[in-house]
Amino acid sequence: MEPDSTKSNILDATRHTVSTPRHNNFCSLSMNGCQSRDPRTPVGMTQTRTFPSVLTPAMAMEQLKSAITELGFDPPMLESGIIRLEVPIGQQIEAIDWLHGQQHFQHLPRCFFSGRSQKRINGFPSHSISSLITGNDLSDSSLVSIAGLGSAVFFRHVSPFSLHDWRSIKRFLSKKCPLIRAYGAIRFDALANISSEWEAFGSFFFMIPQVEFNEFEGSSMLVTTIAWDDSLSWTFVEAVHALQTTMRQVSSSIVKLRKEVPNTFILSSNNVPSKKLWDFGVDIALQMINKNSSPLTKVVLARSSIIRTSPDIDPLTWLATLQVESENAYQFCLQPPDAPSFIGNTPEQLFHRNRLSIYSEAMAGTRARGDSKALDLQIALELLYSSKDDKEFSIVRECIRRKLEAVCTTIVVEPEKTIRKLRRVQHLYARLRGRLRSEDDEFDILSSLHPTPAVCGFPTEEARVLIAETENFDRGMYAGPVGWFGGGESEFAVGIRSALVQKGLGALIYAGTGIVEGSSSSQEWEELELKTSQFTKLMNWSALS
Repeated sequence: MEPDSTKSNILDATRHTVSTPRHNNFCSLSMNGCQSRDPRTPVGMTQTRTFPSVLTPAMAMEQLKSAITELGFDPPMLESGIIRLEVPIGQQIEAIDWLHGQQHFQHLPRCFFSGRSQKRINGFPSHSISSLITGNDLSDSSLVSIAGLGSAVFFRHVSPFSLHDWRSIKRFLSKKCPLIRAYGAIRFDALANISSEWEAFGSFFFMIPQVEFNEFEGSSMLVTTIAWDDSLSWTFVEAVHALQTTMRQVSSSIVKLRKEVPNTFILSSNNVPSKKLWDFGVDIALQMINKNSSPLTKVVLARSSIIRTSPDIDPLTWLATLQVESENAYQFCLQPPDAPSFIGNTPEQLFHRNRLSIYSEAMAGTRARGDSKALDLQIALELLYSSKDDKEFSIVRECIRRKLEAVCTTIVVEPEKTIRKLRRVQHLYARLRGRLRSEDDEFDILSSLHPTPAVCGFPTEEARVLIAETENFDRGMYAGPVGWFGGGESEFAVGIRSALVQKGLGALIYAGTGIVEGSSSSQEWEELELKTSQFTKLMNWSALS
């Protein structure tokens, strides 16, 4: 659908304008659903077919291959549609381990998404990917994580994510098939120029996986999805042929990932901006905030840390170690064909919608955890009663409250302010829930909530402009929405605590911190170091660096 581009070295990242989308190997692999002329019209059929449970992934593979062949002999007499074929497996297998076994598929897009493993966050219900699944034998199980390979249909464009794009995705989704979902991410700033390392992602990138592995509590499921639309020049016959080609290469072997980084040395590390330029940028931001004529009260400035390692960093191995680091966070991996992997371990939920119910969170202010219970409590209390952090946190919470009020009949904030403890850091935290006036307000919710003051600032436009003028690197999908759309449900996290990784080329690690009146550039730099440490803490510095 879009012309090719060559692979770029992510360590040579410079900001430049992309006038035409050069990157994409998708055209021979799938269809771009964003090219639909009338996205308000659903596809002709949406169907899930569940087969009897088997014992192993290999048995599930054979059953699916047979079902695909039979489907090819009896094609639906419709111009468009999407069919999900699923085979339950009677053992729990980690989705990330299955995906690690498909490492030879660099030419196909990949995705991984894991919701919070804890059902309660600091004593409050955690509404996440583990929602109740209906319509099959796994009705009493919870979805833990998913891994996807290839795209039955993808959605990508260099223009900002629009109502047309949202409708283009939703036409392939249905409440009666809740596990047909589009996984992906959206840029932090759609108006900023796209730099070479982010080019494959476009302004947004979503995919309904062609082959999918679902991990449930106590069981698993291997899935294939076929999507077609004659009006997009992608017929049912072509979709079946593409799926069969992929399935001939899919491995049923499970490669168990070690939840630790192998003995890895950091050969070089470079921060953008440097400490000197960071101090200068924070001073400029504080001057703007302290101006009587300026409405700006907060801006979030970020840093990109470019590292090279020996041996190469494997994105999935790194992600597996992050799962151990923060069990009550979202983990994600998104990788277009022949492109870097965007991985992350974010504690922050943007929103979760289930029919008319909507949930969101406010989080701001950061402190390290204490080495003892007494010290940890002392640090938490200092954060809880810090006037500077309270100002930053209140801006975030009240901004989210106002945006939800615009689309909800009721809003409840409980708790108003408490401490959210993660393994290495702790934050100020509030939980918001409401009831939507209409499910069709989903696009408005997404476009309104993002970016929150927690990753941009307040007011939003003034903060966005200052970020664009101050930062000399492209945030890409960092701090943007990362998650999935479903028929009656959707969930997005904020893509912080994240990195862009490519084997052989290195990694870009991103972190940001809020600047308000009273901020200190040195203390904020220390906060960046703390946030970045979850990626680098298990690595050693080379004597050559």
